[in-house]
Amino acid sequence: MQLIFQNLAFALPLASSVVTAQNPGLGLSSASGVYNSSETPSTLPWNTYNFCNAPHINALHYAPPPLAVSAAGQLVHVSVVMRHHKRTPDNLAPSERALNPPMGWDCSKAVQLTYDLGGVAIAHDATTPAQHPFARTIWSGTCDAGQLTSGGLIDAAQHGKDLWELYHDHLGFLSVVSPEEIWVRTSTEDRTMQVAGAMLAAMDPLRAARGQPWAVHTQPSSIDSLVPAYPCPAANSIRDAFQAVPAWTDHLSSNVSLKARLDDAFGTADIGSWASWYDHFFDALTARTCNGHPLPCNDFAGTKCVSEADAAAVFAIGDFEYDYIWHAAENASTYNSLTFGAFFAELADALAVPEFSHRLALYVGHDGSLVRLLAGLGVVPLRWPSSALKSSLKYVWEVVGTRFVRVFHEGTVIKGMEWIPLEEFVGTLRLLVPDQLFERCMGD
Repeated sequence: MQLIFQNLAFALPLASSVVTAQNPGLGLSSASGVYNSSETPSTLPWNTYNFCNAPHINALHYAPPPLAVSAAGQLVHVSVVMRHHKRTPDNLAPSERALNPPMGWDCSKAVQLTYDLGGVAIAHDATTPAQHPFARTIWSGTCDAGQLTSGGLIDAAQHGKDLWELYHDHLGFLSVVSPEEIWVRTSTEDRTMQVAGAMLAAMDPLRAARGQPWAVHTQPSSIDSLVPAYPCPAANSIRDAFQAVPAWTDHLSSNVSLKARLDDAFGTADIGSWASWYDHFFDALTARTCNGHPLPCNDFAGTKCVSEADAAAVFAIGDFEYDYIWHAAENASTYNSLTFGAFFAELADALAVPEFSHRLALYVGHDGSLVRLLAGLGVVPLRWPSSALKSSLKYVWEVVGTRFVRVFHEGTVIKGMEWIPLEEFVGTLRLLVPDQLFERCMGD
């Protein structure tokens, strides 16, 4: 197969290749993808890859099943598996504050709430005191590392409105926003719970105003299947092996000059976690461009800056790395099944029930969740899962007593998954679950 980064063409402006604080670099979008805005330009198709805010199903672009099916059958269940919306960087450079605008990052509207039954509602307010001796290691403002930004919260609310408009207003499938109709599963990260909360509140603002608690289902953080977070030394060994061969190492050695320029800008030379792959650079750059921040400069003169061309190269390399690790590498399918087998089993069990207890099941996870799900379902080659990417949106239709599944990805029906017997689809998921998963992972 062709490496995906060889097929990407970024439309970059020729006027300025160096981006400074005065030039936030708004050219990072093309027919290959959008990396600088939650809004996809109207000149591009609605379902264009948008890393900042993935295209998702909505009433305007919903593709109904054939008329004969609609007349004879009924929609009985919908499962949504998605990534959270845009956030701050999760990987910080040694002198992070020097890489950010003076105003820092704003999460003031993305309030994180927690309270016990009968207790006082507590709002998490992250601030970094200017006099803190380690303040230089993180930006100023009101955000923690990896926190959902105010823009991410706004996107999540719009996502919820779009879901309600489709399933309530257009299809008449959901009747009320309640735990009786909607089941929610997230990871233990605050940002996934915030996204779920924003989506539910946008579906029914009156309920949100009443402040009624909603049960969000999670698993213990050390074994969470959705992240995934459970230990699997055997899978780690497989990944170490396929990242030690030329198919992987060549892309690192061939981009030495790019890596040197990035290290100059980020101050990350000789830090192993920033050298083994481009994950950290991809995260640090996309978090900035998606939230309207300039590409980083590590000096006031503006000579050690990340150019738009280098940012585009990082985005393309990130796509290559994700496709290689979870799809193209030797034994990638085994690695994927070991690390995500627990969730494949969880999803199969949820879809194989005689009667569905909820009309909508909403799973909010991470990029690591979605890339594994896509790889398992054969939606390849892979790209880095976008913020709010909604993949494997499964519609279960019942036609004269027989159930069928339609699977959507980024708002569009996946080719070959337009109309699958539910039993067959559940069987596909179960084939992705290794026998004796615990023993296989632990090497027993």
